[in-house]
Amino acid sequence: MIPRIAISADTFTEATSVINERDASFAPRPIIEALVKSHALPVIIPSIPPELVSNYVDLFDGIIFAGGEDIDPTFYGEEPHPGLGMTYRKRDLAEIQLLKEAVKAGKAIMGICRGMQLINIGLGGTVYQDITENPVAKIKHSQLAPGNLPTHHVNTVADSRIRNLAGERAYVNSRHHQTLHNVAPGLKVTATADDQVIEAVESVNSNQILAVQWHPENMYKHDEVAQNLFHDLVQRAGQVAQKNN
Repeated sequence: MIPRIAISADTFTEATSVINERDASFAPRPIIEALVKSHALPVIIPSIPPELVSNYVDLFDGIIFAGGEDIDPTFYGEEPHPGLGMTYRKRDLAEIQLLKEAVKAGKAIMGICRGMQLINIGLGGTVYQDITENPVAKIKHSQLAPGNLPTHHVNTVADSRIRNLAGERAYVNSRHHQTLHNVAPGLKVTATADDQVIEAVESVNSNQILAVQWHPENMYKHDEVAQNLFHDLVQRAGQVAQKNN
């Protein structure tokens, strides 16, 4: 059986004269292609009212929470900081509920950039609303170089899943202005940049969750580490599929 990997969709919120593009749900094409390359079947999940989200859970074995806009800070008990970017509360509501349902059902979970922040917030953690709030941030985390090229290094923790996939020191791309602050219970930090900004987290007592702050979907065609992350998710999802069948 081919593992089914859900991609929690973003929403096209920009002004457009094409009526069917208004608030359209979409998933990044590179994520779809990277999953297919790892022999998975992508399933795109649009944002719907959170009370309906549980009906999606049987449709997938693993799920990716992808990049996108900032998360409404009221979900972690804060009011908006002047440096906060655009938010879209409908997506936040759907994804936080989808995360909780996926965790409860034992699905394999991967987070990318905003997705790592969403996982942390959904499980009880917080983020710095703008990197200027983070006292340790010293290097450039929102690159001006092309998005498919790496610009800074990350250092992985020994005996972690990310160490097995990326090695001790990986060269990654980076385009985020928020960073993790308080790490949620049940998660552990497994990679940091040279300035100690958090770059990856994993589940404490299982292999259920692996999330990174960079964008492997933009580098998978030419970077083995990037493709390894998707292959790992598909392997974990395959274990879920076998267990449930």
